[in-house]
Amino acid sequence: MRVLHLSYADTEGGAARAAYRIHRAVLAAGVDSRMWVVRSGSGDETVMAPFGGLARLAYSARGHVASRLDGLLRSERMTLRSPALIPSGWPATINASDADLVHLHWVGGEMISIEDIGKIEKPIVWTMHDMWPFCGTEHYATDERWRSGYAPASTGNTMDVERWAFERKRRHWLRPMHMVAPSRWMAECARQSPLTRRWAVEWVPNPLDMDRWKPVSRRAAREVVGLGSEQRAVLFGAFGGGRDPRKGFDLLEAALQELHEWRAESGEMTEQLKLLVFGEPERSGARGLGFPVEYVGRLNDDLSMRALYSAADVFVLPSRQDNLPNTGVEALACGTPVVAFDVGGMSDIVEHERTGYLAEPFEPRSLARGILWALGQVGTHGVGQLPDLEVTGSAASLRERARAYAVETFSSVRIGEQYAKVYRRVGSLV
Repeated sequence: MRVLHLSYADTEGGAARAAYRIHRAVLAAGVDSRMWVVRSGSGDETVMAPFGGLARLAYSARGHVASRLDGLLRSERMTLRSPALIPSGWPATINASDADLVHLHWVGGEMISIEDIGKIEKPIVWTMHDMWPFCGTEHYATDERWRSGYAPASTGNTMDVERWAFERKRRHWLRPMHMVAPSRWMAECARQSPLTRRWAVEWVPNPLDMDRWKPVSRRAAREVVGLGSEQRAVLFGAFGGGRDPRKGFDLLEAALQELHEWRAESGEMTEQLKLLVFGEPERSGARGLGFPVEYVGRLNDDLSMRALYSAADVFVLPSRQDNLPNTGVEALACGTPVVAFDVGGMSDIVEHERTGYLAEPFEPRSLARGILWALGQVGTHGVGQLPDLEVTGSAASLRERARAYAVETFSSVRIGEQYAKVYRRVGSLV
């Protein structure tokens, strides 16, 4: 079976990296897999942008138009939106190809219009890297209107763009598509949307190459990062995460302030604690936490990321809403426990008090307790100052459990085989 993946990019952004990892996983599983993108950075000969010359210039212009449209539609919460309005040449190119099945990924940025997706004649498998496939224009919904199919709302003289986009999808997506969710939460959302609830929806996590993503020498990693032998490192990272309210950096700051106050009351010094932030430039707003903050910028190679994860004592994912962040899976693969709010797909990443800690949603004090729980596993003092907080086991056992869970759940070998089965089921229905 020949499978064609369609994704805006292959290495630029979390959804693109997840899509590329799926492509490589199914290739390793023996599937004849290719990937078509607008922007390619992998240098992989199985990934190509099928349009050249003037068409590439046109796509560059489409990107500018997409940015303007997104800017016009964004709300105060800075939610990314894609009206998917501009016609493209993708349907004709895809339908004329020798692909037996099309695997859609993140196709925003005006890569392909809603109407054009409906013109694809081949069977479609769609991995939902966010909520856009079953919502209106939003990639992450800011309210619950999608559950009702965007029932008419009072918008005054303002156009209801979410209902408009949703109705376009309902009119043009007449053939069922096979929906795949990287998290159980996303799968349940798709089953509740009037657009996708009658289609097949199943859960298949995103893959990670566990031979490539594994712990490096902790001592060497800490030397590279510049951590002293007594320092404890809390790690946060998301590309642009500090500017995106959905990623919850403000909640992490509040939790760390709670942590500083707790430790100050116990008479302990907080200089031994350090916050490491990757994925964005320094922000003045993160000052005043009572301990050092270091911005390490964007790390573009896997080895540097592995060293950073391996050096950290805990990785914090304070997202208000998220699917299955690559960073959480990468941290586990490197043996680093994850602390997150119990929302979205976080319970697929974290086994509470086994591979990390699931905090009460959006409560900074609960998040701080989770951080202390994880630090307690590596010998940080003062955990007993918190009532009803039990710390058992050791740093080694916690890191071993994190790594073992990642291998068992997210191994690219395992996930590649699961997708191969999906393709065979979908292909047998044609």
